[in-house]
Amino acid sequence: MKALAFNGSPHKEGNTYHALRIVADQLEKEGIETRIIQVGDKVIRGCTACYGCIHSQNEQCVLPGDEVNAWLQEMKHADGIILGSPVHYAAMAGTMKSFLDRAFFVAGVNGSMLRHKVGAAVVAVRRSGGLPAFDQLNNFLCYSEMLIPTSNYWNVIHGMVPGEALKDEEGVQIMRVLGKNMAWLMKLVKNGASTISPPAREQKTFTNFIR
Repeated sequence: MKALAFNGSPHKEGNTYHALRIVADQLEKEGIETRIIQVGDKVIRGCTACYGCIHSQNEQCVLPGDEVNAWLQEMKHADGIILGSPVHYAAMAGTMKSFLDRAFFVAGVNGSMLRHKVGAAVVAVRRSGGLPAFDQLNNFLCYSEMLIPTSNYWNVIHGMVPGEALKDEEGVQIMRVLGKNMAWLMKLVKNGASTISPPAREQKTFTNFIR
C-alpha cells in the first residue's frame, strides 16, 4: 500500500512537515510506503473555472507549467492521502488552496478518482485559526467521498519556528494516533475490498437555488 502526504507550507521542513512526518512514521511502521510532496514553495495558479477538464475527460487540468497533473495521477494510484497546511489568516496557505481546487475538481468530474480512498488533514499553527484551516482541508475529503480516519482530538499541532511543534506533546500524540488509525483504516479497506462490495456510485445531483 502507498500513501501520499502533501506539504502546503512554503517551508520545506517547517512545522507542517513535522506533523506530516509523525503521521508518515506510523504508516511506515505498518508497512505502508509514504512520500511527502512539497507543494507550498511552488508556483501554482488557481482554478480558472474553464471546465476544460469536464469537456476533455482526460484526468488533466488544462493549465500548463506546474506539477498538479502529475501529482493527481500519483493520488489516483495511492491508497491514502494526507493534506497538510500551515495557517495563514485563519485559513490554509494560498498555494495549497490553488492545488487542491484544481486537483480535486479534476478528480471529481473525471469519474470520482479519489472516491473511497483514505484521506486525512493536518494543520500547523502558531496560536489560533487552526480549526478553520482544518475544516477547509476536510471539505475536499468530504466532497470526494473519501474515508476519513480520526485521532483523539482535532488534527492541529502548535509551533512557530521550524521544529517547535515537536514540543507540543499533545499535538505530537494527536498526529501519532492519527497515523495509527489511518494505517488501520487503510488495511480494513484493502482487506475488505474482496469480500464486501462498495455502494454503487451515484451521479452527482446539482440544485441551483436561483432559477
